[in-house]
Amino acid sequence: MSMFRSCIVFALVAVLAACSSVPLAQREQQRQEAYASAAGTPVRSFHFFTLWSWEPLGDSQVVVYTRPSEAWLLDLDGPCQNLRFTQAIGLTSSSGTVFTRFDKVLTGRSYMPCMITQIRPVDVKQLRVTQEAQRKIDAEPREAPAAADH
Repeated sequence: MSMFRSCIVFALVAVLAACSSVPLAQREQQRQEAYASAAGTPVRSFHFFTLWSWEPLGDSQVVVYTRPSEAWLLDLDGPCQNLRFTQAIGLTSSSGTVFTRFDKVLTGRSYMPCMITQIRPVDVKQLRVTQEAQRKIDAEPREAPAAADH
């Protein structure tokens, strides 16, 4: 992707985020809380053959989906450069397995790899329930405007 296209995409994302009625920090915190509540106990490793999807949760956490119904919450060793802005990430693995304290998240050639310090499986069904609850709003009808007497 050219630098010009990247700038356009970034500008559009910024405009869309500014149009939201919920501040970015609050939305990010809600996403972090939803994933944390759906995450299980830490595991040492997980099998990894393909990266189906991923989502950064700040600069020191990322969720990777290995299938639409299988996700892993990865805690990283300190802030991971470029994690929030990169178009793609990579994961190191050994024989199709990602290990804590050994494997890393890659965010680009010119950035240092980010060590994975903790891996937790995400209950994707529970996550969807939590996210739906966060999306619900309390809708109240507006009062009818008073008729003006002329």
